[in-house]
Amino acid sequence: MPVLKSGEARIHYVLEGQNESPVLALSNSLGANYSMWDPQVSEFQKKFRVLRYDTRGHGQSSSTPGLYSIELLAKDVIALLDAQDLDRVRFCGLSMGGMIGMWLAANAPERLRQLILCNTGAKIGTAETWKARIEAVQKSGMSSVAPAIIERWFTAAFRQKAPETMANIRKMIEEANPAGYVACCAAVRDFDFREQLSKIRTPTLVISGAHDPATPPADGRVLAQQIPGARYVELKAAHLSNIEDQDRFNAELAAFLNS
Repeated sequence: MPVLKSGEARIHYVLEGQNESPVLALSNSLGANYSMWDPQVSEFQKKFRVLRYDTRGHGQSSSTPGLYSIELLAKDVIALLDAQDLDRVRFCGLSMGGMIGMWLAANAPERLRQLILCNTGAKIGTAETWKARIEAVQKSGMSSVAPAIIERWFTAAFRQKAPETMANIRKMIEEANPAGYVACCAAVRDFDFREQLSKIRTPTLVISGAHDPATPPADGRVLAQQIPGARYVELKAAHLSNIEDQDRFNAELAAFLNS
């Protein structure tokens, strides 16, 4: 299991593909882990080295004490790139991963060639909604919030037609580290990039889900309008559009990466 040390954290990662190929880095959503990108790996390994990792507090990465910030999580990415001698990468992040991408594009633009912001926003949720979710996890664990997370992540129609996928997703959520999840909830809660979007100069694709209740299309359109030159695509999906509308997601991502 490849692990990088970033400060006090151990960051689990997987780098797959031909050594001479350009690198595509994939960053997971809150409550998920690197396996959420399974629908993308085989397709994009044909032309890229695919770098997946578990964000601090998730999956096989460690959960360091205290609350996190998006800046801290983004600096874990820089440490990972440095450790692998990766100068510049294409970066694709979904939800929390997209926030990490925004921070990198504004504060470490020399590390990015292209940026894909999926199902994310410059500001997500309210202090009240995050307080309620944090308290629920602290009191009753991840199983108490898993059903609501799945309802946000996928439309009812997709949940009904993909029971095996739903079972795997529920297992992933329920096995998440509660302390790490809460620490990352705080990072998402406290992130507000609305006044900094215009600083981003990295070529950007914004992907939204037409049925996403967590980061609705309006959030994606704001990103596309405020980031100079950004392209906008809307898929027939809820929050995890890379899974629910896999074929279209892969096609739009490939078209942008090859542009």
